[in-house]
Amino acid sequence: MLKFKFLLWALAQMLQRKIKHSPDCAQYVGAKRLLFQIRTASGAGRHYVIENGAIQSFAGLSPNAQFTLSFTNAAKGFSILSAKDAQAAFIRGVGSKDLTISGDFREVMWFQGLTAFLQPPKIVSPYDRTAF
Repeated sequence: MLKFKFLLWALAQMLQRKIKHSPDCAQYVGAKRLLFQIRTASGAGRHYVIENGAIQSFAGLSPNAQFTLSFTNAAKGFSILSAKDAQAAFIRGVGSKDLTISGDFREVMWFQGLTAFLQPPKIVSPYDRTAF
């Protein structure tokens, strides 16, 4: 449970840092206003507010979240959120019902785009840069 809670807290810190240091990420967030939450089925979780080009996180849940990512338990949440292949882990989690997504799916897709900024840049081989 502690690792899951720390990961939720660290997510906001990492996103805020990326918004601050990456002009592309700052432009992506722009004037977006979004309230979402990540939780377990038992009710532990955190909610996030994106507004005015910044992200804030708060302990606990919000009744007004635009979407909710709900995991069956903290261990599953930690394993899915910290997976190296995040997109595949999300799909596997939804398929196995370890992850339930409720709310506005357009906002979920936007959030997926935001978390893509946290991925390390891809290293392009010199052979892939040439036309041959």
